[in-house]
Amino acid sequence: MKEEFLKILRTVKRDGIEDVIKFIESTDFFTAPASTRFHGNHAGGLVEHSMKVYEILQEKVKNAPIQLNTPEDTLKIVPLLHDICKANFYKIDYKNAKNALGVWEKVPYYTIEDTIPYGHGEKSVMMITEYMKLTSEEKYAIRWHMGFTEPKEQYGTIGLAYTKYPLALLMFEADLEATYFFDT
Repeated sequence: MKEEFLKILRTVKRDGIEDVIKFIESTDFFTAPASTRFHGNHAGGLVEHSMKVYEILQEKVKNAPIQLNTPEDTLKIVPLLHDICKANFYKIDYKNAKNALGVWEKVPYYTIEDTIPYGHGEKSVMMITEYMKLTSEEKYAIRWHMGFTEPKEQYGTIGLAYTKYPLALLMFEADLEATYFFDT
C-alpha cells in the first residue's frame, strides 16, 4: 500500500510535495496504526485508512448532489494527508494478559505518545503547511474531518465550515465510512 500511496501523492503538482513525502518517509506513517483500539489498530492501519478515505472521497465528490469543481490535487492531498498528525504518535507498550491457556504473558498494545499536542485536524494542517501551502478548502477539509465527533461547543463552527466548503463535509463522511464500514 505504501507504493500506491506514494504513487498517487507524487502526481500532485504542488511546490513542496516532495518535501512532504520526504517527511512522511522519515516517520512511521506506513507502519503506524490508525488508532489504539478502534479502526485500523494494527501495523499499517494508518496508510490503509488513508487510502480507503481517498477511494471513498473520489466517489463522494463524483456523485455529490452539487457541483464542487474541486481540483484533482485537492482530492489527493486532503484524504491522503488528513491524518498525518498520527505519524510518530503511537508507540508500542506491553501489558500482562492471559493467553488461550490461561497463562499470563506480556502482550504488545498501542499507546499514545503525543509529542506535538496541537489537536488533531489542526495538527495535520500545521504539519503539512510546514512543507507546502494548502488552499483554504484543503485546510478546512482537513481541519474539520472529524466533524461532529469534535466537542459540541464546536458544532456551530463545523456547520459554518461545511456550508462554506462542502468538500469538508464530504471528507468527514468519507472518514466515517472508511472507519465504520471498512474498519480501516
